[in-house]
Amino acid sequence: MYRVAVCDDNNADADYTAKLIEKWAASHNAAVDIELFPSAEAFLFRYAEDRAFDMLFLDIEMQKMSGMELAEKIRESNQYVQIVFITGYMEYISEGYDVEALHYLLKPVTGDKLGVVLDRAVQRVRGRENALCLQTTDGSVRIQAGEIRYIEVRRNYVTIHGAEMYTAKKTLAELEKSLDKRFFRTGRSFIVNLSYVRKITRTQVILKDGTQVPLSRGLYDDMNRAMIRYF
Repeated sequence: MYRVAVCDDNNADADYTAKLIEKWAASHNAAVDIELFPSAEAFLFRYAEDRAFDMLFLDIEMQKMSGMELAEKIRESNQYVQIVFITGYMEYISEGYDVEALHYLLKPVTGDKLGVVLDRAVQRVRGRENALCLQTTDGSVRIQAGEIRYIEVRRNYVTIHGAEMYTAKKTLAELEKSLDKRFFRTGRSFIVNLSYVRKITRTQVILKDGTQVPLSRGLYDDMNRAMIRYF
């Protein structure tokens, strides 16, 4: 089941996009759960209670908050979701690089073009489906790896920083075995998700939200090579 959100203040356009997605799903024998939102604010209200969306189809030009502004807010805590912009204007395309948009679809959208984008989105979602299952003091939790910004350890407890914070009794070495190539250990006490890295200096890694993670001496070149391989 793929969770899809369509955010467009034009109801007719939103319905049309949803029908194209449903047609693609039927032809690929795929299950989709589509939710429509008439504004960026309406989506954020829903997102505050449920972040488990796989794909977002966002109209760029909406009243009050734009689709681009919404994407920037989402990317502060979620690199996992696939963002597709739907717009009638070419000039917005360059702005999408900052929020790592999967694609731009120019209105009017066709089924063939939307289908190609959905194929790519599904490939990425499948490639990032791995999750961590942890036993915390509050019970068992399942965390999508793509939502983790960084991990730190203090004594025998690790704290995972993502959309929320979780602490579990585990060593960093044990946890590291469950992670994929997106993650890089910056020293004895920290692991960062390369998807969230904005800048690397000789002594620290700066994440997109401004968090500063220490980088051990001698790992600067290795970190840069890891970034190049990942991206």
